[in-house]
Amino acid sequence: MLKVGELAALAKLTVRTLHHYDSIGLLSPSARSDAGYRLYDRNDVARLQGIQALRSFGMSLTDIGLYLDGPATSPLAVVERQLAELERQLRETARMRDQLQRLRGDLAAGGTPDLSTWLTTLEQTMTHMQTYEKYFTPDELEQLPMYRDDAVKAQWQVLVEQAEGLIRSQVPPDSDATKAFALRWLEIFERDTGGDPALAAKLNAMAAHERTAPGVPEAVFDYIKAAVGALKVDTWSKYLRPEVIERMQRHWATRGAEWADLIVAVQAGMQANPAAAGTNAGELARRWMELFHHMIGTDPDDVADFRRAIANEALLRKGPGIDDEMIGWLRRAMPGPKAA
Repeated sequence: MLKVGELAALAKLTVRTLHHYDSIGLLSPSARSDAGYRLYDRNDVARLQGIQALRSFGMSLTDIGLYLDGPATSPLAVVERQLAELERQLRETARMRDQLQRLRGDLAAGGTPDLSTWLTTLEQTMTHMQTYEKYFTPDELEQLPMYRDDAVKAQWQVLVEQAEGLIRSQVPPDSDATKAFALRWLEIFERDTGGDPALAAKLNAMAAHERTAPGVPEAVFDYIKAAVGALKVDTWSKYLRPEVIERMQRHWATRGAEWADLIVAVQAGMQANPAAAGTNAGELARRWMELFHHMIGTDPDDVADFRRAIANEALLRKGPGIDDEMIGWLRRAMPGPKAA
């Protein structure tokens, strides 16, 4: 059997993450040592593999728990689902690579590719673009320069290449140079979403779910996320106690991925139910408050300091897709405690 630290190291997770999974009933150890240490057996490891596989598909921890505990679910079903998704991605990537290599060869040799070659390449490109279409309506795509404007696409490609250069040079995400780069990334992101919180939130959700998101490799996405986090911590530290900063960092390490989907769900709720009436709106507000308090705690002074920081610092409002209208909707949806 494995101790919690051993399992965390093998799974490339933090011990805090495994403790959180235990606290929410998602992955509880099968045994404990005489000294009270968590001990994990093969069935626990199999369940953890299923949890991480389903997370890679973009499922929330709540939905993962419901799925794994369902009567028709087995480790075999999870592995088969994971294999099917990986095979699909590999096939699509291989087809796109082969087609582009053929096209490059024709063009490099001075040839003139025929109509069928261009049509095949177009089809592969459209499959790639359909990633966006899973998340955005046609009207929203018309508002996204990074989807429709070649010049903007080129600028983002330059940004990605610069990030890859920082990674290759092993520049830490919390260095001054990387934080300056992260600020520029946020500013261009805000420019290209037009300050629209719905577009920003959907882009964040797409990036979180599509680990091969168009144009942004997974390593770059993770690096930028860490750099933006370091940049914002500098600002949060002007307002929040060190203990709260540490709590926030633990939160983002264990549950930060839950925010993107929740923000998109709240935006959908706002469109469907502007009055914020009924149980669905109340449940969204409850989930929001639970996640918020996990991040900040419940001390009224800390909550007030958090709100003051958000109000005073434009940087802290960049990126997530949250605005005053959303907070107002959440407050109306929850009759008791007010939303953050």
